[in-house]
Amino acid sequence: MEKDSIQISAATVEEALELALRELDADREEVAVEVVSQGRPGFFGIGGEQARVSVTRLASAQGLASIALGAINSLILKMGVSVLATIKSSGNEEEGPVIDVQGEDSALLIGKRGETLQAFQYLVNLGLNKAVQSHPVVVIDVEKYKERRAKSLEALASRVADRVKKAGKPITLEPMSPAERRLIHMALSDHPSVTTESVGHGSQRQVSVMLRHDGS
Repeated sequence: MEKDSIQISAATVEEALELALRELDADREEVAVEVVSQGRPGFFGIGGEQARVSVTRLASAQGLASIALGAINSLILKMGVSVLATIKSSGNEEEGPVIDVQGEDSALLIGKRGETLQAFQYLVNLGLNKAVQSHPVVVIDVEKYKERRAKSLEALASRVADRVKKAGKPITLEPMSPAERRLIHMALSDHPSVTTESVGHGSQRQVSVMLRHDGS
């Protein structure tokens, strides 16, 4: 009976993935990958920990994730960067697949405040628009940057809200991407004392945090 899922350990994530693919008799475009542990080198071979991955075969209907991974790998090859792209989530009709990228050159794909990553994701989705009609946005994350950035912005929103409440004066944050502005708006949407609005134009759009008219 053909296996659909497997966990494999090896010296590196890349080696563990290759072993899992052989065991499942699958290509990278046909599986979703979760990096359970990056592993760590030991001291003179003592106390180290192997990398471990969980690999699950995708259903045939989950083709967008496979197409997206192929497009991403093609771009990575042209860019000449040393990274590994894997399918973290295959998505559904409302939410697109999530592709995770890790490796030595990960920082090059993130860029200042995630601008390179944002452009990279835009290019991938632009290319997919020609191949797949009416598809949800494919999300690309690098070394969990978006997850870390989201937590950082939520903490920033909370601190700024406290300052606005105490001082009674609005505070306007630095220019952000639409996705990051949305995170600030959502973080403070139920705040009892402050409200938010986007101001400015184009790439200089910012979020302004101000007291509610009925705020305390």
